[in-house]
Amino acid sequence: EGWYLKIVSADLKQRWAFIPGIFRGLDNDTNEAFIQVLDGSKGRSWYHRYPIEEFRASNSSFGVQVGRSKFSEEGIEIDIPDLQGEIKFSSPLTPWPVSLREPGVMGWFGLIPFMECFHGVVSFGHNLEGSIKIEGRTRNFSGGRGYIEKDWGRSFPGGYVWLHSNHLADSPDSSFIGSVAIIPWLGGAFRGFIVGLRHSGRLYRFTTYNRTKEEKLEITDSQVNWRLKGPDGTLELHAKRVQGGVLRAPIRDSMHRRVEETLNATIHIVHTDPRGRTLLETDGQVGGLEVFGDTEKLLGL
Repeated sequence: EGWYLKIVSADLKQRWAFIPGIFRGLDNDTNEAFIQVLDGSKGRSWYHRYPIEEFRASNSSFGVQVGRSKFSEEGIEIDIPDLQGEIKFSSPLTPWPVSLREPGVMGWFGLIPFMECFHGVVSFGHNLEGSIKIEGRTRNFSGGRGYIEKDWGRSFPGGYVWLHSNHLADSPDSSFIGSVAIIPWLGGAFRGFIVGLRHSGRLYRFTTYNRTKEEKLEITDSQVNWRLKGPDGTLELHAKRVQGGVLRAPIRDSMHRRVEETLNATIHIVHTDPRGRTLLETDGQVGGLEVFGDTEKLLGL
């Protein structure tokens, strides 16, 4: 189980992600708590390992502690080598709505106990106040923006694409999150996808479970091109792939699968309503992007 907290300074020059979590393997020797760090502006990453006894998490709200570092709905208190400071969340978190009809971002799939990986959006976007001393230099994040999601389960998918930005030009309160992955299912597999686009005061959903159809998915060495059509209209996405830092992701017996992630992607977004009227056309800046695993199988499903 892990949480992904992205923070970006007001001038967009500082782009960081913190990933606290816990891994329980097939035996006690592989159990570990951890904090991963990604410096999105320079493509550097760190992995700090802790005994599982130094991990604590609330079972009633978002609250996680690993070692001396704390992550909650109020903010981040980071205390690891070369990084110390406190970032407050100065506006409320904005999660993907949870209801009986739609129990979170995964819809009814989130109720199936044998799913390989579960996903949640803790906050599409919130404001930041505070600073962090990074390698001896104080970096100010006041006026910046944050984002939080989480994953839990047995393993990350064998192939997937993940995209995110809550820095959409000319639309400061908007946010985008999208992923498409190989989903094991009853001895086989299918291509499942989740996309949420917040703008103009509402959340537009493009998901496997709400009858959205993929009209195009193209993955090249330089781009990801994706077009979806559903009840909320048509969404076209064009993301530029750029080099990033290496993070660790879970497989069934360890936390040592290598995944490259960037926080430097640009995602061009075009949203039209069912009548073909353009509701939003913009570029998502300082975007997160991961392309991982067996993408040939992913495209073939």
